[in-house]
Formats: sequence, structure tokens, C-alpha cells
Amino acid sequence: MVDSQYFLPNDIGISALDCTEAFRLLSPREKLYAHYLSRSAWYGGLAVLLQTSPESASIFVLLQRLFRKQPAAQLESMATAAGLSPEEYQEKLKALVWQSQAFQDSPSEMEALWDSCSTLLFSLEDQQKQLGLGDKGVTTYFSGNCCLEDAELAQKFLDSKNLSAYNTRLFKNKSEEGKASYEVRLASAVQKGEMDGEGESRCGRYDFEDCVFMVSRGDYAYLMKKVSENLEKAKNHAANENQKRMLEEYAQSFTFGSIEAHKEGSRFWIKDKGPIVESYIGFIESYRDPFGSRGEFEGFVAVVNKAMSERFAKLVSSAEVLLPELPWPKDFEKDRFLLPDFTSLDVLTFAGSGIPAGINIPNYDDIRQSEGFKNVSLGNVLAVAYATQKDKLTFLDEEDKDMYIKWKGPSFEVQVGLHELLGHGSGKLFVQDEKGNFNFEQDNVRNPETGEQITTWYKGNETWDSKFSTISCSYEECRAECVGLYLCLNKHVLSIFGHEDEDAKEVVYINWLNMVRAGLLGLEFFTPESKSWRQAHMQARFVILRVLLEAGEGLVNLKESTGKDGRPDALITLDRSKVHTVGKAAIERFLCKLQVIKSTADVEGGRALYEGYSAVSDTGSHNFLRLRETVLLRKEARKMFVQANTRVKGHVELVEYEGSAAGLIRSFTERFADDAEEVEAHLLELNKRDAPCCGRSLKSV
Repeated sequence: MVDSQYFLPNDIGISALDCTEAFRLLSPREKLYAHYLSRSAWYGGLAVLLQTSPESASIFVLLQRLFRKQPAAQLESMATAAGLSPEEYQEKLKALVWQSQAFQDSPSEMEALWDSCSTLLFSLEDQQKQLGLGDKGVTTYFSGNCCLEDAELAQKFLDSKNLSAYNTRLFKNKSEEGKASYEVRLASAVQKGEMDGEGESRCGRYDFEDCVFMVSRGDYAYLMKKVSENLEKAKNHAANENQKRMLEEYAQSFTFGSIEAHKEGSRFWIKDKGPIVESYIGFIESYRDPFGSRGEFEGFVAVVNKAMSERFAKLVSSAEVLLPELPWPKDFEKDRFLLPDFTSLDVLTFAGSGIPAGINIPNYDDIRQSEGFKNVSLGNVLAVAYATQKDKLTFLDEEDKDMYIKWKGPSFEVQVGLHELLGHGSGKLFVQDEKGNFNFEQDNVRNPETGEQITTWYKGNETWDSKFSTISCSYEECRAECVGLYLCLNKHVLSIFGHEDEDAKEVVYINWLNMVRAGLLGLEFFTPESKSWRQAHMQARFVILRVLLEAGEGLVNLKESTGKDGRPDALITLDRSKVHTVGKAAIERFLCKLQVIKSTADVEGGRALYEGYSAVSDTGSHNFLRLRETVLLRKEARKMFVQANTRVKGHVELVEYEGSAAGLIRSFTERFADDAEEVEAHLLELNKRDAPCCGRSLKSV
């Protein structure tokens, strides 16, 4: 039997993200602003295909052509008439392609598309079935001949030139005169060297540590051009000067490949307080870069939910009272907490590889430390993403299930708020700048873990991501999750969200229970063959489970069992009477360690701590490798989301779709309907350009 983590059931949950009322309340100008921002996000989001795996772009084009010619219902009728059963229609992709109208119209093109991706699409070879670098998996952030040592060398080079890795990819080329040769490719619409209006350019050839580095631009050029064009159109409908300046800088960034311009745009974004239409776009999160430095393209457009935002505003106003409650000395906290926007939003558009429940951005350390950030909670995502049916609830005691269903949503709302605002928004990085100046009192600050003077810190252009690289994303998510667990015990926090007395106790209990259950479920995302984690948040929650199990005294119990169906099962329980004592003390100690290590740039200590708790083995008090098999056996597939489209026909219309596979497919075919052939041709050309660099062969399409 195929490992269950590599296939999804045909009845996977699919839900539509409802933004009808939020969009209806927008003015005509706000609707145009949202429309063009959405178009920009969707075009840029296609870059994710080129950031994932060699076959991703071809799969997308194959499916777009298949369903553009025939809606899902018509294709199903044709397939079943040709002898495929309803089950085979969903499972036998090649037979479906060959029977399709798209194949009848263009057989050679469709066959070439199939040949270019089908082998990799179904491959379960170790290196091809997961994301990873070198022999640990597949990625197109790096060429196929790159390994960890190449990534580390490239990071040193980028740091030496004060270049961010966020909008880059790395390609290892043939040696030049016996020297290893690399291309650092910047995402930009222009493909030439220095351009008028650009400012300083860092493109060119460099010798570095007996290697050659070529910094070039033009990655995803066609897509970046479409992004910039639509940002310029959105600017015509901006509500204020901050929005205009923000979009100008973003367009500059995507045109020339400048992270400095994107940072400048982010500064104007922070200043744009309380907009009705909120958005952010760029190369943002580095979760899926195996090295942890390169950003995946992401763009969202959303409308403020005023009622829910009032609660978050109260949390923001209490932040300066709550921050001192965190378990590290004041020297390890920011010198000044810059009160951010924190709003609840209904998503209109979210282009990227997934949709989170909340966001804390920008991710630039220097801006976050001295100028601020924003937090958003995505309300219509929360409303559908975490709804659970009792019969599908795994690993919980029957007595906990009804309570879990009732309070999971409210408790998760509290966790998201604390995680984003006071988790990602807290803590100081100790930095020595290029002039030798320190942002902390080097002679006086002591490490609370050892009582000794601080001996390590960030220097010059070093950042959290560049220093902690492969563990940075998950480590930071773990720190933010721990802040949420710790501060949800505060009665004032609970009252802000409207929870008092017995209700408040239930919210705390379910929040902690949900976290330890999530830690167990997270084992799905661990790959034993490479001993690696594939999802930052899930790794973080597993680490927290380990910490709370280690606390002992019966706080958390995890036992293997046999289910009523005779198959392996497990049960996880939490002693609610010990959450405020044993649990709080354990998280307090661990959270302090996490922050001290982060503040002091103690990479060696951070890796030892975090990788130790992340280890999954069959030894010790719990056989986590065997438990992983049980989790896979009983896993529930994650939900998929159907998002609306907008179109201009004299005025802006919202086009919505049903929450089904057919609705999901239709939303994508109509999303790029106006220039589908052009978009697909450029996608395939961009993919073909990568092929020689990535050590792979893509058949011509």
C-alpha cells in the first residue's frame, strides 16, 4: 500500500471563502483598488509554481488547458460515456486527458505537456516526493546540483554584498577556469543591467572565496511585469498618499528586483493605518526554502471586519502591559513597542501556496525592531478552516470532543491574536552595526540562563533568517506559539476576547489541548528517510508537545491503543488542573531559553536545543516513529479553499463559486481567461529556461 501521506481522498473538504458582504460595502473606488491589487497578486502567485518543483508549471498548464475546454461536469459526462466509471474519472488522469476535448483539438501539444510532467507527477522516489535541498528532496529555489554547502557559501556572498536572499534563486553553473560558478538570479521585470531610475545596481560578476558569482536579474520577468502593471493601475484608485507611495515602491521592487524598494514600500504600508482595503505583496515567507532564506511569492487583498477588529485593537492597547509579563528580562525586549495595526480581515484574494489564519509582517528585522509592523487575523479563513466534525476528531477522549468542537474556534482566535501580536511582535535582537555601535549595553546585560556577559550578537547585515537559516522559520513559529500559550493564561487577555469565569477556563483548556493534539498530528509532516520536517508550524507544535511531556507530573499523557476498528490508535489527554502550574512553568522556562538564544544570535545553542526537541525516534518514553504511522493511518486531509474573482464591466463585479472541486476548477480557469494562452506560454518558457540549470531534462512543449 502507498504511504497515505502521498495521496488525498476524493472527498477532501472544499469550502468557499465568503466575502460577499464585505465586498458589497466597498465604494466603487475601493472596489477598483481591490480588483487591480488582486490581479497583481494572482499573476505574481504563479511564480510559486517556479519556486516549487520542475514539474509544477507543466501540471498547472496541463490542467488549465484541460478544464478551459470543458467544465468539470461536461468532462465527467464525456469520460463516463467513454467507459470510465465515476471513480476512474477522478483517479485515472492519463485516460481523462486522452479523452478530453483539449486533447482532440491539440493532441501533440497535450501529449508533450503530459510527457513533460507525468513521470515526476507520480514519482515516489525519495528525492522527488518532498521538498528539500540536495539529496533530501526537490526544490527550484536552487538548481538540482546545489547542496547545503552551496547554500551556505551563497549566503556568505549575499551578506558580503548587502543583498537579501528573499527575491533570489541560486543556480550552480559549469566551472569557470577551475572555479565553481554560481548565478544569483533576482526576480524582476527587466532583464538587462543597470537601468535609468533604478539607483545603485549590484548586478555583475564577482570573485568570492575562489568562486565566481554572477548577479543577474529577470527571474519570472513576464510575471513581475504583470504584477507591476497592475500595481500601477491600483495606484490610480489609492485612498491616500501612503498607499500611492507604497505601490510606487512595490512596482519599483518588482521591476528592478530591489528588496530595498520593497522595504521602502513596507514602511509606507506600516504608516497606512486602518485602511478599508488591506493588502501586502512580495517575496514574504521563507518556510518552503530548504535553507530558510528565500521568500515565496505571496499577495493578499482583504476587507476589514470592523466588529472583530475592535477586539484586536483592545489587545494592541494592552500590549505594553502584557509584554513585561513575558518570561525574559527587560533588556531582551524591544526598547520601545511601536503600537501596530491589528485588524480582522475577510479575504478577497490570497495568492500563494496556502492561506494562513493570521499574519505578522513585514519580516524585515530592521524595520520590525525600529519602525513597526502590522498584524492581521483572517476571519473568513478561521470560520471555515478549523470547523471539525465529531466523528472525524482523532486522538481525543470522548469527554473532550464536544467541548473541543464548541471552544476550538474561540480559543484559536485568542491564540492567533497573541501569536501574531505579542509572539512575532516581541523580543529584541542584539546588534552591532557596521560602525561598531551596539543597540544594547554590552558591558551590563547578562544572560539569564548563565548569569554571564553576552558574548554573541548579530553583526552588520546579519539577520535572524541568515544566521539561523534552516531552523529559523520553525523556531520563530515555536516561540510565537509559546507566547500564545503563556499569555492566554492571563485573565485580562481572555476578557478582551469576551471570555469570563467558566468560559475563560474552557478557552484556556481547549487552547492547550489543541496545541498538544496538534503536536501529535504534526508527525504527518516528518520524513523519516531524510530525518527532516516539511512544515514549520507542525514542527513547532511537536516541539511544544515534547516540552510539555517532559514537564511530567501527569500534565500530558500520550498512550498508544487499539481503536474500535482494530487498527492502531492513540489517546492524548491534558490535566487541566496542572495547566496553570506545571504547564505554565514548563513553557516559561522554555520560552525564556528560546528568546535568549534568538536575541544573542547563539546559533550553536539554538540548533542543539531545537533540533533536540524536534528529533523523532522509536526510543525513549514514546515511540514517535510508530505514532507517526498511526497519525498517517487516521489523518484527515486539510481543507481546500475556493476564492472569488473580480472583473470590470463598467463597474467591478464579484464572481463567486460553489465550495466544490468544480467550483475550485472554474475559479482558476476564469481567473486567467482573458490572457490564458499568453500566460501559459510564458510560464512554460520560464520553466524551460530553468531546466538546463537545474540538472534536469524537460521535454519541449
